[in-house]
Amino acid sequence: MAPAPKSHVFPEAARIACRDHLSVPAMTGGRPRRLKTLVGAANVVAASNDGDPTIGVKRAVELARKAEAETITGLFTADLLQIDPAGLAGTAGAQEPLIALAALSQATSRIGLVATVSTSFHHPYNLARQIGTLDHVSGGRAAWNAVTSSVGEENFGQALPGPEARYARAAEFIAVVNALFDANEQDAAHRKGSGAIAVDPAKFHRIDHRGEHFAVAGPLNIPPLPQGRPVLFQAGQSEAGVSVGARYAEIVYTAQPTLEGAVAFATELRRRATAYGRGEALPRVMNSFHAVIGESEADVARRLREKHARIDYEQGRLKLADMLGGQVDLAGLPLDAPLPAALLPEVESINRRRGRVEIFRRYARQGLTLRALIIEAQETGHWSVAGTPEQLADAIEERFRAGAVDVLTLHGLGNPDQEDLLLNGLLPELRRRALIDTDYIGDDFRSNLELPPLPEPATRPRARLA
Repeated sequence: MAPAPKSHVFPEAARIACRDHLSVPAMTGGRPRRLKTLVGAANVVAASNDGDPTIGVKRAVELARKAEAETITGLFTADLLQIDPAGLAGTAGAQEPLIALAALSQATSRIGLVATVSTSFHHPYNLARQIGTLDHVSGGRAAWNAVTSSVGEENFGQALPGPEARYARAAEFIAVVNALFDANEQDAAHRKGSGAIAVDPAKFHRIDHRGEHFAVAGPLNIPPLPQGRPVLFQAGQSEAGVSVGARYAEIVYTAQPTLEGAVAFATELRRRATAYGRGEALPRVMNSFHAVIGESEADVARRLREKHARIDYEQGRLKLADMLGGQVDLAGLPLDAPLPAALLPEVESINRRRGRVEIFRRYARQGLTLRALIIEAQETGHWSVAGTPEQLADAIEERFRAGAVDVLTLHGLGNPDQEDLLLNGLLPELRRRALIDTDYIGDDFRSNLELPPLPEPATRPRARLA
């Protein structure tokens, strides 16, 4: 019999795995730096069966406030730039992240706001204006997650470039955005007694950038930001993506289903960052934690059985094929047999989400059956654990103390089946272990993430790209 999926349970033996990597978290302000937490921002849009078109935003506001009351560090928005006919992408892309977060910024006061933005299908000047404005309207709580997009090119009149070309554009995009934020002087704008903003044009500076992908003169017509720059997240697991993250990102979002893989990724990321002269403080590592929480081991087993029973395995074949790059046909294959090795694509032949393809190739080579692979595909290659609050906290603590995760996206808020166990089970257990914050540290997102200062004054005059 083929082995069962490894990511859905937390066996006792896992608590001592990789113990040689365990370390004490770095000190910040005289105390150990704690794990930072994110939850997904709920959808603000209306559905066809809503009697009141504002139901979506009211529910999103309610959940955002609930997350803030729990001292969750930030709200995260994913984004896709298409609706795929097979429905493989879930609901990602059903709202525009920057507008949704601008709305939620007015209903919250401390929680951070992370918008996913495609560097392939946006322009850096427009993005700098948009995310800069979000930082202003939120009082310094904005962040952007730079992605290169693996879908949506048909909506922009172009073919999807390969990963290397997409990340070359992303690197220049990020450098331009940072230069625009850095160029204007701190006192370039002040508020008059009437309430209007007065600007001093002489303190808004050009960057005069001309590169392979962009020509941007500047200046940015947004005054200096409360945070200097919004926090920069970045997602990408291909060779080129990891290099961009190591060079520019403050927080790198990665899918790492195993502790061993997470430790290896974090080690390599920091090695590359050091080679770029950034030291070991940045970037931080972010994982998405897909959990099934139960009150007891028997309850966990029941919840897993019910979750697996709800899977549409024919639709699951399509989802797994998507995880393998979208070019394999799994129709008609027996569910309880491993995949033929000849079906597995070479990673270099895939133009999108190569890191995800590598994860599922590895699962298949371990001998997982098609059924087990489809179960894994429901979590899209992310870290997935089922257990009681104490068992889940064990898994989180192990990875955090191994230096393999600094920021964790938690799921369950707004889910009637899991919210109570998240809020009254897992989060209190993480607080009891002093792993997460019990109050916000500062007034802006950077402070609450405990990020080091920007490498040079973000409001220096006359910033230029190197």
